[in-house]
Amino acid sequence: MLKNYIGELKENIQGFRYNRTEIAGSLGDMGTFIPLLVGMVTVCGLDVASALIFAGIFNIVTGISFGIPMPVQPMKVIATVAIAEGLTQHQILAAGIVTGAIIFLLGITNLIQGLNRAIPFSVVRGLQLGLGMRLLMDGINMVTSTHRFLGYDSISVGITCALLVLLLFFHTRFPGALVVFILGLCLLLAESPGVLATLRLEMSLPSLTLPSTEDFTVATFKAAIPQIPLTTLNSVIAVCALSRNLFPNKVASPRKVATSVGLMNLVGCWFGAMPMCHGAGGLAGQYRFGARTGGSVAFLGGAKILVGLFFGAWALELLSHYPRSVLGVLLTFAGLELALTSRDIRTRTDSFVMLLTAATILALKSTALGFIVGLTMAYLFLFGVLKIEKVEDAS
Repeated sequence: MLKNYIGELKENIQGFRYNRTEIAGSLGDMGTFIPLLVGMVTVCGLDVASALIFAGIFNIVTGISFGIPMPVQPMKVIATVAIAEGLTQHQILAAGIVTGAIIFLLGITNLIQGLNRAIPFSVVRGLQLGLGMRLLMDGINMVTSTHRFLGYDSISVGITCALLVLLLFFHTRFPGALVVFILGLCLLLAESPGVLATLRLEMSLPSLTLPSTEDFTVATFKAAIPQIPLTTLNSVIAVCALSRNLFPNKVASPRKVATSVGLMNLVGCWFGAMPMCHGAGGLAGQYRFGARTGGSVAFLGGAKILVGLFFGAWALELLSHYPRSVLGVLLTFAGLELALTSRDIRTRTDSFVMLLTAATILALKSTALGFIVGLTMAYLFLFGVLKIEKVEDAS
């Protein structure tokens, strides 16, 4: 068994590609990663160097382990609660440890497989549609929140970048994400040329961080409990379903993904890493912008490690000035790609469940409630309690 696993890892590494489309694809999740990282660092005091170093390490490990561009991204609920309610660094880390422990247990005991079999396909597609639409809406809001039409970071810049991505949407020679990301850097330097003057080489290393019992108590109820359903559904079940569509020869299993998510947080959060997971939105975004192998995320991981080790403080300065209008466009198209995966639903019953699930997520802004509503409706149809009569074509 160990020999087979080592052989699989070697095969994955041999399949790595490093070209402009892979590099461009690695940036497909930056619209989510950068805003949440900057928010947790600036508002909550999370250590940017530790966050980048561990995110980079896990990028490389997942690239080798899965052989596909499996993303490593912040846990959205924990990050959002932390930024909105001002959680401390230790509370953020405690939330990641608690969530990681539960997801790891679900994976190592293979209970996650039972959950995967018990959840109808229409509900999974509804989750992907709802989450994709939320990302799309968040991206548009990020552009409009600049509150000005003209300028280096403005609505007009967002419209221009969106048109540029649309022009390059089906073009592999000039990947849209890479072009737009570089354009964002140029705009940043044009508006804030002084940011280059702050560049300095400064070695940073992670250190052991021990949250208190109170930190664990606060973090569990405020952040971990609402995060666990989203991690189980989007970071494990939905991402596995998406991998089946995008990479039929390298399908990620729920058990492997859950174990990976659990280990990332059980290891990294004790040393200052932000709570991390995999995610369907990140995989969709990276695939949309050209990523096809684990080499894409391995390249990104190496870049994160170098920046975190030697330019941690400067990276925060740089990212905090990056145009929100450009990040919003990247996030919008990542959401669009995720939402488009729902187009293979064919029957009226499955379409009803999918749309109800997605609508609940959008209306209540809760993935967990959307899941409960969709799952309940799916089983009511499954057991014959409800039926949708076939509508005859009047023409």
